[in-house]
Amino acid sequence: MQDYDPKLIASLEEKARLLRRHVLKMTHAAKSGHPGGSLSCTDIITALYFHTLNVDPQKPDWPQRDRFVLSKGHAAPILYAALAEKGFLPVEELMTLRKFGSRLQGHPERGTVPGIEACAGAEGQGLSFGIGMALAARLDKSPTRVYVLLGDGENDVGQTWEAAMAAPHLRLDNLTAIIDRNGLQQEGPTEKIMSLEPLAEKWMAFKWHAIGIDGHDMRQILSALDEAKATKGRPTAIIARTVKGKGVSFMENVVKFHGSAPTDEELKRALAELGEPA
Repeated sequence: MQDYDPKLIASLEEKARLLRRHVLKMTHAAKSGHPGGSLSCTDIITALYFHTLNVDPQKPDWPQRDRFVLSKGHAAPILYAALAEKGFLPVEELMTLRKFGSRLQGHPERGTVPGIEACAGAEGQGLSFGIGMALAARLDKSPTRVYVLLGDGENDVGQTWEAAMAAPHLRLDNLTAIIDRNGLQQEGPTEKIMSLEPLAEKWMAFKWHAIGIDGHDMRQILSALDEAKATKGRPTAIIARTVKGKGVSFMENVVKFHGSAPTDEELKRALAELGEPA
């Protein structure tokens, strides 16, 4: 593993704590939303937007930008939080989440906030979008790289595996799929609803380069993203083991918080755990 600057790691970890606080405040204000799955992928989103992605909020439609597709669209709060901190929209706008007339609805929609590359809602479609973007970039001889974040529950969906079969066939080495392997979906543990293991071996059988990581270890996340960029001739799948509700003790591994916003008291406790300044 590459020896990353401790200052970089500390900066990204602090940014992740800030984004987690945004997610909690947004969903609390909306009295709805999906905090659990947003918190599980916060470290991944932080690494992407504040280290890896080649994007420019001043030129959101720059043709050679990298593309990020949030296939697990219910985690929209963390995407909005990252886009705001990156400068694509005002941070103050985050508190309009799910309000009537807001650009920030429950699932991302292309054409609303700059920086959103694809609509999401129905599970299992994001990897297909990503393949189209990656193939277009190759045809244009563009350096664009495409990253797709999937929920582990999306591996129940047939379209995911059709796309997983197509990407290696097309030798799309500019495409990286990241699976947020938090082990819980809307109705309970993934292994009770539809067993996914051995998940990495399944992606490898479809001829992907597969990497297993701790999805909350910033060094491992950066290393996997760098390895994906260096891999030639086939796409990469990063299986990121994560914890639903990560960062808030009473939310971690609790199915309820897949789609339940924190109460007033829960918000206060959660922000204290995440180091909210007094």
